[in-house]
Amino acid sequence: MIGRGYFWLVAVTLLLALTPFVIASNTFLNFLILVLIIALAAQGWNVLGGIGGQTSFGHAMFFGVGAYATSILQIQLGMNAWLAFVLAVAAGGLFGLAVGFLSFRAGLRGSYFALVTLAFAELMRVLANSMEFTGGAAGLLLKLDPGFWNMQFSDRASFLWLALAFVFVSLVVAQRIVDSRFGAHLAAVRENEDAARALGVDVLRVKLKAISISGAMTAAAGVLYSQYFLYIDSAIGFGLWISIEALLAPMVGGRGLVLGPLIGAFTLHGLGEMTKGIAGRIPGIDLMVFAVVLIVVVAFASEGILGLLRKHSARLFRKGGA
Repeated sequence: MIGRGYFWLVAVTLLLALTPFVIASNTFLNFLILVLIIALAAQGWNVLGGIGGQTSFGHAMFFGVGAYATSILQIQLGMNAWLAFVLAVAAGGLFGLAVGFLSFRAGLRGSYFALVTLAFAELMRVLANSMEFTGGAAGLLLKLDPGFWNMQFSDRASFLWLALAFVFVSLVVAQRIVDSRFGAHLAAVRENEDAARALGVDVLRVKLKAISISGAMTAAAGVLYSQYFLYIDSAIGFGLWISIEALLAPMVGGRGLVLGPLIGAFTLHGLGEMTKGIAGRIPGIDLMVFAVVLIVVVAFASEGILGLLRKHSARLFRKGGA
């Protein structure tokens, strides 16, 4: 089963990597890059909220920490983009550890933890909007200087492969978590925290490790966003939009499943773009689509697209065996 899991990760990654050779449209490549950035942030949410069962409404706090950290380090300290990336991802992990310690140490769980994460994200947005070193309301603008060492590329295909490499790493990390003892502990905490504690699981340690990994992954998505668009402000970095998309993608694709965030990100943004093409550029039309998709998933496919496919494939297999 482990081999099959990794096979699908490699197969999907190779398929996406070959896309620029088939479709060279800049519009389509822009779409793919944004989907991959969202999928990376959603995988971060999935580790904590899907595999670990700790629902967060404020993953924008990690996304913004990564985006702002790499921008500040490059603009104000003149640091190399790759070193800034490493430090920004570490900052996301440490920030997750701090938020987790304050929340889980106080015994917050369920809706209480979800609301606390939302409050942290809003607090970070207000601070980023008022601090001088973050650029205030004007935000931060990275210098355009294409080159590998600056993590900037003159063609979109190269950045697509870079984003895909990070997404693949996140998929492998998530798969290893699922297959590991730590993943079993996370699942136990998700199903029944009190029972897991009674069986000897260090619940606080497991949760802190999960939110640290989650924060680092989501911060990496923030770094990719700032490196691609070369601009970040408080509404983008710590905005509600990224918290919503990081949460919706795993729920639509398959919460707790490794490929769920990627499938969900493609589904949501694919439907959003199709709707825009049909209905025109009506403000907020994509959010309306997201809301409808979420209602349909909750009502008819609570396990998401992959969960639904897995259930039907298992049913067909049983019929074939009979």
